[in-house]
Amino acid sequence: MPINVNISPSWQTVLETEFDKDYFKNLVAFVKSEYQEHKCFPAGKNIFAAFNHCDFDNLKVVIIGQDPYHGPGQANGLCFSVNEGVPQPPSLINIFKELQADVKTPIPQSGNLERWADQGVLLLNATLTVRAHTAGSHQKKGWELFTDAVIKHISDKKQGVVFLLWGGYAKKKGQKIDTLKHCVLTSGHPSPLSANRGFWFGNKHFSKTNDYLKQRGLEPIIW
Repeated sequence: MPINVNISPSWQTVLETEFDKDYFKNLVAFVKSEYQEHKCFPAGKNIFAAFNHCDFDNLKVVIIGQDPYHGPGQANGLCFSVNEGVPQPPSLINIFKELQADVKTPIPQSGNLERWADQGVLLLNATLTVRAHTAGSHQKKGWELFTDAVIKHISDKKQGVVFLLWGGYAKKKGQKIDTLKHCVLTSGHPSPLSANRGFWFGNKHFSKTNDYLKQRGLEPIIW
């Protein structure tokens, strides 16, 4: 019996083989149970928001995060992004500081990154759900297998995608990307611990991404 996943048609076509696998069926059962018994984030309708804001056919950039934010009102289904009006977390503040230094744009008032996703930036967390106030609570339940498959499908079926791998976890997650077909940029994580040790600031990933897209005749991202 196929599982009905609230995901855009372009991704449904790409990922339908994953939805039929036992691990994914077990994952869905786990997530449904967690959402019934506990407060979890993001809201159920936003679990696949990263995909629904970034059509597979328009995909140009992938940013890999780890876990959704686990505080009230923060997570909106896009990695590093928070809902409108929510204070920006430390990692996002550092992302915006680098953005300002790199492409000379003012630091955005809003931490909602839907504006990036709508331009073809897939903001992909490795784990798409989390129990409130309990970091990592939905890890090793099947989400990592699913998001590994997402990355592999993008690598295999697309050409010239920019992958931004920030920190050791994202670099490991991106090991199966075909670097002959795609542009892979790596740096430290934007978290204060990494950034303050000199592993984040100055990576110029935003301008490098746009330079690569322009070389390929594509519209740059308005960061």
